[in-house]
Amino acid sequence: MCEGQNIPKRMKSIRKYIQALHCPTRWAIIDCIGTGEKSSKEVYEELKLGEAGMTLAGLYYHLSALKGAGIIELASYRAVKGGTPEKVWKLKTRRIVIDLLEENEVE
Repeated sequence: MCEGQNIPKRMKSIRKYIQALHCPTRWAIIDCIGTGEKSSKEVYEELKLGEAGMTLAGLYYHLSALKGAGIIELASYRAVKGGTPEKVWKLKTRRIVIDLLEENEVE
């Protein structure tokens, strides 16, 4: 298929992964969360995103993209003394398999 033709259904289904994983910051977030659970603040501090010029709002943007693609999920909320509970994240999937000739991918 070339430009201007219909996009195959299988391409539409993997587009969410491609869009979510195009950014090195998101790969760093995945590595930071790893096999455990991390709060937004822990991710921000461990990756030293503030030193890189990123705001917490910027981190939330990346977390939202990863969550929307089904790569991470909200594990829980952590109480913060005198403040809004903090979101704690974990990986939802560790592996994405794409069959280039079939309509359905396997996660």
